[in-house]
Amino acid sequence: MKKMFLTAVVALMATVSAYAQNGYDDTKHEIAISYGGGSNSQILDVFENAIAYGFVGYRFNNERTFGPISVEYFNHVKPWLGVGGIFVYGQNKRDAYSALDNDKKDGELLDRYFTVMPAVKFDWLRKKHFGLYSKLGVGVTLRHENYDNTDEEFEDHKDNQLHVNWQATVLGIEAGSPRVRGFLEAGFGEQGIFSAGVRYKF
Repeated sequence: MKKMFLTAVVALMATVSAYAQNGYDDTKHEIAISYGGGSNSQILDVFENAIAYGFVGYRFNNERTFGPISVEYFNHVKPWLGVGGIFVYGQNKRDAYSALDNDKKDGELLDRYFTVMPAVKFDWLRKKHFGLYSKLGVGVTLRHENYDNTDEEFEDHKDNQLHVNWQATVLGIEAGSPRVRGFLEAGFGEQGIFSAGVRYKF
């Protein structure tokens, strides 16, 4: 069933793209940088904070998030199909308080996320100054955790973890000149639920 669905999606995409092209095929490569919010890692942190409070007796406060910030490259093997990769960086910094010790500040936790994903980009509409597209990427995330303990009697803690991650951009909208465009994206994954950025085509 899944294979039939994917086959139908690819066939529909190719048909729509064939009718949508207008001869704007002089750019084969593109690079982009974007900033988003609501990444997989940020959402996972929310659940981990709740679990830590419920089972370990710690609560986290004063969260400072950065990212996800992404850099991506695509090579258009066909006018409607780009193949490339996405790199995403994000971090979450927060203070930890012990509920077992009158909410005393116990330390500071910094999580940094480095994600690499091979990806494909489907251009549904490829006009000279406007475009619509979808994007899909699957890869891995390296999570580097650093816990700075405020109590000198206890050592700081560092840990690295690898896990599978992904990005599914349902709809991307780009507009601008034939070479430089701004864009907005909506989807789910490590690049965020929403993101915005700039793309250069050459």
